[in-house]
Amino acid sequence: MNPATDARFVFADSCDIREPQKAMLNNDAMAQLKGLKQQIEAEKEYVDATVKGTQNRYGFAVVDDGREIFIPPDEMLKVLPGDKVRICIRPATQKGKSGKKNQEGRTVADIERLIASTLDRFVGTLVVKGKAVFVEPDLHDMKRWLFIPPHARNGAKPGDKVECALMRHPIKDGKPSAKVLAVFGSQGSPGLENRYCAARAGLAWAWNERDTAAWVKFAEGRSPLADPERVDLSHLNFVSIDAARTQDIDDALYAEVTSEGWVLYVAVADPTAYLDGLEGLDETLTSRATSTYFHGDVLPMLPEAIGRDFCALAEGEVRPSLVCKINVSDAGNVGSYEFIQAKIQSKAKLTYAAVDRYVTGHNDQLIAWSNPLEALVQAYRALRHHRENHELVMEDRTEYRWQLNDERQIGNIETSEKLASQHLVEECMIAANRSAAHFLAMAEATGPFVVHPGFRKDRASETEEFLKRYLPELADISTHTVAGYQQVFTALNATHPLPLRGMVNRLLTRAVFSTSPAEHMGMALNAYTNFTSPLRKYVDFLTHRQIKKVLAGEPGDTVTDLQLQNTAAAIARGRSATQAAERWLTGNYLDRCKLAGKTRYAGEVAHVTSAGFTVRLADLGLEGQVDLRKDPEKFSFDKWTASLTSSTRKLQLGQTVEVDYQSTPDAGSGAAPQFNLAPGCALKPPKE
Repeated sequence: MNPATDARFVFADSCDIREPQKAMLNNDAMAQLKGLKQQIEAEKEYVDATVKGTQNRYGFAVVDDGREIFIPPDEMLKVLPGDKVRICIRPATQKGKSGKKNQEGRTVADIERLIASTLDRFVGTLVVKGKAVFVEPDLHDMKRWLFIPPHARNGAKPGDKVECALMRHPIKDGKPSAKVLAVFGSQGSPGLENRYCAARAGLAWAWNERDTAAWVKFAEGRSPLADPERVDLSHLNFVSIDAARTQDIDDALYAEVTSEGWVLYVAVADPTAYLDGLEGLDETLTSRATSTYFHGDVLPMLPEAIGRDFCALAEGEVRPSLVCKINVSDAGNVGSYEFIQAKIQSKAKLTYAAVDRYVTGHNDQLIAWSNPLEALVQAYRALRHHRENHELVMEDRTEYRWQLNDERQIGNIETSEKLASQHLVEECMIAANRSAAHFLAMAEATGPFVVHPGFRKDRASETEEFLKRYLPELADISTHTVAGYQQVFTALNATHPLPLRGMVNRLLTRAVFSTSPAEHMGMALNAYTNFTSPLRKYVDFLTHRQIKKVLAGEPGDTVTDLQLQNTAAAIARGRSATQAAERWLTGNYLDRCKLAGKTRYAGEVAHVTSAGFTVRLADLGLEGQVDLRKDPEKFSFDKWTASLTSSTRKLQLGQTVEVDYQSTPDAGSGAAPQFNLAPGCALKPPKE
């Protein structure tokens, strides 16, 4: 039978038997596609993440488990750094050119929705593009301009430094907008540097009238002087010793001679007597943490009316005080002590300058106060002598005082040495602080304590190597005990060809706050705290509260680790802001000198790294950076000698150098002034 001519098969051909097969294939393909889609969907992951910006258009989504998922530019337009978002993590795809082996692509995050945005207030510079006005935010992880509508510009002009708030988030269409809250002015506006740097750090510039009034009203409702439990010490001849302009005086001193030495009274202002119980007190003080001192401006921790009118130990005013009464031996030992809730009256406000002339015997202006002052001076000398011989005393450095001109810029820089009167006050404050620490430790209170661990534990091997190289006789000593640490630093102060004391700094930790007592290695003390500045420092305020609770027979358990961590973070923000403002003012000053033809300066190598060194200008105390990575010669860094060496030059920590000022980049950014090493400087001596 011939299938080609058989009628049965001709019929089949005319009906096209392929249709059922095609339908079957389409169904299979759809099933496969559906399965593939389900597989792809199953491979997707939906998680919450935090947006991390970069200096480019893309970003990253940081997941709680530590993963950083790439956010492509188009998706990054929808979000801002710090945003909390829901993302879809798309699996990596295959990529590669034809004929070449494919490689796995990058896992990508798609933005699903916004959960919360942390960007609220920020600072920046007003810029114009075409007819539109934008703000360029001063954020290290964001290089994106935000539109400022005409009604939201608040009189700001192009080039002005401003503080803004986000008006419209870009999550819907990628088009964010902002409004101007405050205008600081353009470059050259008096006070710009301090105001701008404070706002960038999130520091409250001033107390508003409403909050101040609420605090004053609360304080007016308290009557600590009427408390019958307060001991009346107003008959004692307390005096304050401070700068002439100081109004928020938070300590006063009195001393009596005894057969065994002296009794030293350190009276400290008592703001807790007026403020404890105020709603929101601790939240506010934790966020402020300390009075912040810019050149020419002060951001007080407490409203000025509270410090000045209620608490300050002003001359002639009877004020509540927490007094530390200390027995000091003839040898300068801090002996037994007592804390007294008292009321005192400062009999005189004396200046550092006047007391210094009295202490050094150059003036009898304060002869009327010779008896109480003489006892204070004697106690101070004994305390200082004991600390210098049995503990550790920080070496004095030349102080540089800026005199600002009418434009709030550096007009002149004066040098000064620490006065004997300042040392006197310092020794009395240290005696009170260490007594407070001992008191809290004995009561098993939760601090606050100031702890300095000394040498970094993560650099223990380097510390061991350092001692073997330079102090082999102390190589086996334990550097994590007060006695061992003290021995090392006493030896470091001895004469040596290398600046060992400066070299060891990279191996040391910073002091920290703690709820548990521990050694303060830098002072060679078993415990230490801050007690004497409660009008200016929140930690001191907390110390007062804890001491008073223990005196009342209650557990001193109100201080927490989180509280101290937040306080330390706030202090760090303030420190960062003041340093940024100082660098900005420094750059302005050096720029003016450069315009006048002055660019070369003598200085000292203050810090050395593999990239270059920090120079401290000899007559001005100003600091800047010398970047040697761009130098034609290649320098090698030796951490064991803190030096940089090239084929022709050598730079050593502490070495005198000459530098040429170049510029200060990015005014307001906090960047350090940039210098170049002067030609012919730091040349190695010729080989003989």
